[in-house]
Amino acid sequence: MTVDALTDVAGLRVGHATRAGDGWLTGTTVVLAPEGGAVAGVDVRGGGPGTKETDALDPRNLVQKVQAVVLTGGSAYGLDAASGVMAWLEERGHGVRVGPDPAHVVPVVPAACVFDLGRGGDFGARPDAATGYAAAEAAHASAPGAHVAEGCVGAGTGAVVGALKGGVGTASTVLDSGITVAALVVANAAGSAVDPETGALYGELFRGGRVAYPAPDVHGAARRRLAEAAARNAPPPLNTTLAVVATDAGLSKAQAQKLAGTAHDGIARAVRPVHLLNDGDTVFAMATGERPLDAGQPLALNEVLAAGADVVTRAIVRAVRAAEPVDGPGGAWPSYGELYGESGEA
Repeated sequence: MTVDALTDVAGLRVGHATRAGDGWLTGTTVVLAPEGGAVAGVDVRGGGPGTKETDALDPRNLVQKVQAVVLTGGSAYGLDAASGVMAWLEERGHGVRVGPDPAHVVPVVPAACVFDLGRGGDFGARPDAATGYAAAEAAHASAPGAHVAEGCVGAGTGAVVGALKGGVGTASTVLDSGITVAALVVANAAGSAVDPETGALYGELFRGGRVAYPAPDVHGAARRRLAEAAARNAPPPLNTTLAVVATDAGLSKAQAQKLAGTAHDGIARAVRPVHLLNDGDTVFAMATGERPLDAGQPLALNEVLAAGADVVTRAIVRAVRAAEPVDGPGGAWPSYGELYGESGEA
């Protein structure tokens, strides 16, 4: 049974650590690889990224597998959360062995951050090593194939998309070959997820089904609310959309990097404009290798690449729909559901 989430890729576990209230609006999300790690790649396209250990994923470099991927709020300060995940992994002996003792390991934990500083009211309220440790613990404690919480949780707690509240979303698909492809996204974009002419979510226009557009009066009222919120929240925020796209296919590091790159198309379908100078858009790819690609078919990777972009688009839609409104000292961000209800769902 699948749950339409990143955890449909067997062996992957997701944990959130969320801090909200009393000046906090931030958090961290951890994706734990199976024991033994996962092949990984990365593609960074935003103009203002905040990342850690991404060079290790270059196919030309030594490291073959990662033990976890960290997505976090707190801008560059929040990258400290990765240290907590490393500590959690080291305690369990997971990592690249670098000495004669089995305990001599260095966990490989790539990380990327979103900008959410000050959105809860306190500029100094941001994730640290303890937050990352807690998210790793939460991932480990989850059951295999568990549902993944969406909306204003983990790294998506303080996320916004344009003038709307953003958050975490996830989605998966099983290909005819039996290969699973899934994504988890932190939707926190400078661009908008909403067509300004109709109020429909851009990402839902690519699903191939019927789109129930919001009524004109509903859309008009929503546009007025969004304009008021944007004026209150000036100056425009810094942002970043992050994603982990994963598969149980057997990929090389170069193939994983290609998957991370084409998955950016999924962001471009759901957010406009995208990859701006004040975005740090970063996509990680993870491959567990449980199902080999057809060695006799040189283009077998294509269906994985196409599916990766599709599940990223769906995950962004789900993130925006699952988000809850925020109105506090750090600003006001209505949610799509608050403005449009169920409008736009086919």
